[in-house]
Amino acid sequence: MWSPRTDAAAPLVDPFQRAITYLRISVTDRCDLRCVYCMSEEMQFLPKRDLLTLEELERLCGVFIARGVRKLRITGGEPLMRRDIMHLFRGLSRHLDAGTLDELTLTTNGTQLGRFAGELAALGVRRVNVSLDTLDPQKFRAITRRGDLQVVLDGIAAARAAGIRVKINAVALKGVNEDEIAGMVAWAHGLGMDMTLIEVMPLGEVEGDRTDQFLPLSVARARLESRYTLTPLPDRTGGPARYVRVEETGGRLGFITPLTHNFCESCNRVRLTCTGKLYMCLGQEDAADLRAALRASPDDALVTQAVVEAISRKPKGHDFVIERQRPAAVPRHMSVTGG
Repeated sequence: MWSPRTDAAAPLVDPFQRAITYLRISVTDRCDLRCVYCMSEEMQFLPKRDLLTLEELERLCGVFIARGVRKLRITGGEPLMRRDIMHLFRGLSRHLDAGTLDELTLTTNGTQLGRFAGELAALGVRRVNVSLDTLDPQKFRAITRRGDLQVVLDGIAAARAAGIRVKINAVALKGVNEDEIAGMVAWAHGLGMDMTLIEVMPLGEVEGDRTDQFLPLSVARARLESRYTLTPLPDRTGGPARYVRVEETGGRLGFITPLTHNFCESCNRVRLTCTGKLYMCLGQEDAADLRAALRASPDDALVTQAVVEAISRKPKGHDFVIERQRPAAVPRHMSVTGG
C-alpha cells in the first residue's frame, strides 16, 4: 500500500507518483468584475475575518517550498484587490533571491496592473497571465458586467513596459467571442504575447445555463486551422495547456480543455484558498483545512503533516461534465479556488 514520506526534506509526491511542484494561492475571493461564466452578479463574498492573514499565507507558502514546490501563482478573485498584497509578494520574493523558488507569478484581470506592474517587476515577477475574453469594449462590459476594456489594455501596456511578459487567457464563449478568436490571436502575437484558450468550466452557480456558453475548443481549433497553420509544440509550462505555434504569426497558442480532453495525467499542482483550504483537484470537492493546523502551533510540524496527508489523497483526475439540469459540477465558484 502506498504511503507518503513524512521526513522534513521529502518532496511532495502523490499516490500516482506525480511530484507536486506548483502551488496556486487564492488570496481573495473578491473581484472588481463579475464575469458571466465565473460569478453571479450579486455575489456573497467571504467575511474578511475568515481569510488567512498575509503573514499566514506567506508561512504556508514557505511550508510548500520547503517540500519541493518551485512555482507559486497568486490568484483570486482579483489578487491585486487584496489590501497590502505587495507585502505578500515582498515576502515571497525572498525565496526567489535564495534560489529555493523558480518562479513567482500571478493571474489577474488586468484592472490593477497599471498601479502595480513596476513593483511586481522589481520583486522578481517575470510574467503574468491576464484574463481577457474580447477586444470589443461593449462586449467586454457585457461579459464583465462592469469593466472598462481600456483600463485593462493600459494595464497590459504597463506590465510590458516594466519588462513583464504577458500571456492572454481567453475563455471561449459560444455566440459571444467565437468570431473574435482568430483576431485576438493576431493581436496578442503582434505584441509578442502568448495566448491560451480555455473551455468554460462548470464551477459555481451562475445566472443562465453554461451549456449555452460552452464552446468546445476542438471547434475553435478547427476554425483557426482554416486561417492559420498550427504546429504542435512539446512545450510545458507547469500548467494544463497544450501548445501550438501559429506559423503565420510566429507566436504560441495554448489550449486548456478540461471537458473535451482531460489534462490530469501530468498534474503537478494543488490550490490553496484564502481561507486555508487546500484543494488537491480543481474539479473535486475534497479539501484539507490547513488553517486549523496552522493556528494550532507556531511550529510548522502540524501543518506540514496536514499537507503531506492531503497530498496522499490527491485523485488521479477530475470528471467535469456540462449538461442541462446539472449547471455546476462543483458548487464553489472559480473565484473561491483561484482561476
